Amino acid sequence: MAAVIAAGRIGYADAWALQKDLVERRAAGEIADTVIVCEHDPVYTVGRRRDAMANVLVPGDVPVVEVERGGDVTWHGPGQLVVYPILQLEGAGRDLHAHMHRLEDLMIAVCAGVGVDAGRDARNTGVWHGGKKLGSIGIACRRWVTYHGLALNVDPDMSYFERINPCGFEAGIMTSLARVLGRPVAMAEVEAAVVERVAGW
Repeated sequence: MAAVIAAGRIGYADAWALQKDLVERRAAGEIADTVIVCEHDPVYTVGRRRDAMANVLVPGDVPVVEVERGGDVTWHGPGQLVVYPILQLEGAGRDLHAHMHRLEDLMIAVCAGVGVDAGRDARNTGVWHGGKKLGSIGIACRRWVTYHGLALNVDPDMSYFERINPCGFEAGIMTSLARVLGRPVAMAEVEAAVVERVAGW
């Protein structure tokens, strides 16, 4: 069973530092698998993909942070649920593609719970609905302990995506649960569904 840290609204730098501390402690066997569930203040993060920084178009006053996860540039902010699984992969479980599929499965199940039929795209990671991206994935792994994770657009200000090419796409590719449903979606409802599922990991 994974421990869950419901961190609420937390600055990106603080969450990043917390992840790295937990990774070291998990690798040393000091703690069990742990999952951080949170929201961030607005921030753009840039992964390891070559030339990813070129996809930061007009960040304005939003911080831009280069990180060690895979992938391109994305935005995090209020109304988006972010999940950082700090998991020790062992034996046959040492499969990063399987780990990413588990994160996609989590988002697909949570979307279904609020009435959105989401699924995978054969060519791209993340979770999609009607050709638009609801949730993104970018992971890192150190000593076979995972960190970074997923971001699910619940009901954020989508205009932030217009300042970047999110995940290398045009901004119009992104959507949210609220946009798909045509109504507000309570973050507390989505967070509770995520916590219920990840606690069983």
